[in-house]
Amino acid sequence: MDIAPEDRLRAVDLAATVGISVQQVRNYVELGVLPPVRRTASGYRIFTTEHARALAVARRLAEGHGWSRTREILAAVHRGDLPAALAALDGGHAELNRERAEIRRVLGAFETVLASPPQARPAPRRGVRIGEVAALVGVRTSQLRLWEERELLRPSRTPGTNYRVYDEAELRAAQVIALLRRGAYPFEIIEAVLGELRSTGSAQRVRAELARREQELHARSLRRLRGSAALHDYLRGRGDVG
Repeated sequence: MDIAPEDRLRAVDLAATVGISVQQVRNYVELGVLPPVRRTASGYRIFTTEHARALAVARRLAEGHGWSRTREILAAVHRGDLPAALAALDGGHAELNRERAEIRRVLGAFETVLASPPQARPAPRRGVRIGEVAALVGVRTSQLRLWEERELLRPSRTPGTNYRVYDEAELRAAQVIALLRRGAYPFEIIEAVLGELRSTGSAQRVRAELARREQELHARSLRRLRGSAALHDYLRGRGDVG
């Protein structure tokens, strides 16, 4: 099939539409990001407006899905494997859904922590032994040792005797763990909560940071949606979908 002269593009002009090099355009063809190219009798690549549309879609997809998934999606499209392209696209949206659910679970855990302030007691001068911590928290000492094995608790050790000693921060960490375990939160969520608390020292600040992350996730979700919409328009233009 002949290509109309007005549909032809030079590689340099195609590259200039999105501000990349001619070599990158060639790489995109090799990777399948752009459709296969025809060649002239002398071996020169023939680029067309279809390549320009594909390149624009690739940039929009990459803004939301990243270049790795964009390459996977468009390579599948250009080899005629639409199911594989849709599966890769769905995988990107599913990742955001899992991330959103994780943030909400951690936020819920922090709401539980904020609703249960630390027990009022004098700050220990030299720390508290494991038996006293167990009594204060309402768990067995074996449970505290298990949490330590999971690196959720970090008690210090006394010289010579090697007894565990919990300072005020570790006592609070034990209270948080016990509270969240009673709420059936899994250890990975508890680990995330403790990590945030140790880095900021404030549950209120952590809650604000997680809320900020959730808003950033919403923005990424919208970028991903715009990329998916651009892909749909491209597929429709190619006749791959009705």
